[in-house]
Amino acid sequence: MALTNQSSEGSALVHQQMFKVELNEGPLSKLVVAILMSLLFICINSIMFHTLMSKPVFRELPRYILFAHMLCNDTVLMLLVSVLYVLSLNLQKIPKAVCSLIVLMSATMVRISAVNLGVMSLERYVAICFPLRHSEMATQKMTVVSIAVMWILCCISPAIGILYALVQSPASFKDSMFCTQQVFFMAPWQVTLFQGLNGFFFVAVTAIIFFTYISVIVAARSASAEKDSTKKAQRTVLLHLGQLVLCLNSLLYGTIERALAMTSSSRLFMDLRYLNYLFVLILPRCLSPLIYGLRDDAVRPLFLYYVRCGTQKVKPSVTAH
Repeated sequence: MALTNQSSEGSALVHQQMFKVELNEGPLSKLVVAILMSLLFICINSIMFHTLMSKPVFRELPRYILFAHMLCNDTVLMLLVSVLYVLSLNLQKIPKAVCSLIVLMSATMVRISAVNLGVMSLERYVAICFPLRHSEMATQKMTVVSIAVMWILCCISPAIGILYALVQSPASFKDSMFCTQQVFFMAPWQVTLFQGLNGFFFVAVTAIIFFTYISVIVAARSASAEKDSTKKAQRTVLLHLGQLVLCLNSLLYGTIERALAMTSSSRLFMDLRYLNYLFVLILPRCLSPLIYGLRDDAVRPLFLYYVRCGTQKVKPSVTAH
């Protein structure tokens, strides 16, 4: 068993951390771009979140509560993955106990990004297809319960992996280590559980998305006599689907990295890993405020007011439908 554990941990380190990067002009410029991109959208997300918290109507309607939850989740996730990415470049070690908390939060939040979008799709499906029952089915209390259920379901796999590692080797949690999720995989069943649950979330959220958005398109076509409004609804759906596909790809991040490590040289792997980091982990979180916030007629004027530091003479009024 010890040999299996050592082999599993060693194979994880090979593709996760064993390629040290000299921070010369090329890698340093890439690092600066990645960090500045993350910081920019962390600021945008923070302003958008402040916008949602500034008006009672946004704090009461389920779709804005879910949107605010997504902003918080994505902002913290961008901070965590940026820290891990910087640490990985120079093989920096941190205490295993601290790493376990970072891994638990980041692995859970990656899944929540996709699942939250699925729940938002269901809320819009109920609002458009069952408008008379929407106020009964999509209440503030039910939204909070849905968020709690999301966190419980999404943290099961990483929590089990960390607890199993703690039981198997409690003394190691005092040591410093290269922080990756893979070092907590000490048995084959942990990998199977992790990949199986990722597959479950991928299939479940994809099914929810396609079902709800196809239903919304059908309802929009049958209810609207104006072709312009129907086309607008379809464009919005396509934008949402694009972001949802990117977020679902986040569930495959580890699989993509393992495949790159086995088929690439160390230098090519680091370049591909950088692109994987930008386009699979960071980009979907950057699109959230643009797709859901700036396209919302109630949120956009107030958001722009705060971006300009309140320099407008009149604060925009809010009318949420």
